[in-house]
Amino acid sequence: MRLNDGTPVPDETIAETLIELEERFGAVSCETQTIRGRWRSDGESYRDDLIRVFVDVPDLPENRTYFIECKERLKARFQQLDIWMTTYQIEVL
Repeated sequence: MRLNDGTPVPDETIAETLIELEERFGAVSCETQTIRGRWRSDGESYRDDLIRVFVDVPDLPENRTYFIECKERLKARFQQLDIWMTTYQIEVL
């Protein structure tokens, strides 16, 4: 992972985030392969080296509120203009 200025994200910052999610929800997973991307904002081009983090939680208003607030904390922690969070309903068999 990289900050918007191109410097690598410290491993401790990633670990802090994974621990925070595990403590809150009891489990967290992440894909460690690098997901590469490019995007533009206000005419400036950015390159991303990303990881993907998964947290399976019940679809409850308090969980949605948590992730909306978490997104703002993570934008500051990872010095990002934005962070893409998605939700999907799942059925565990």
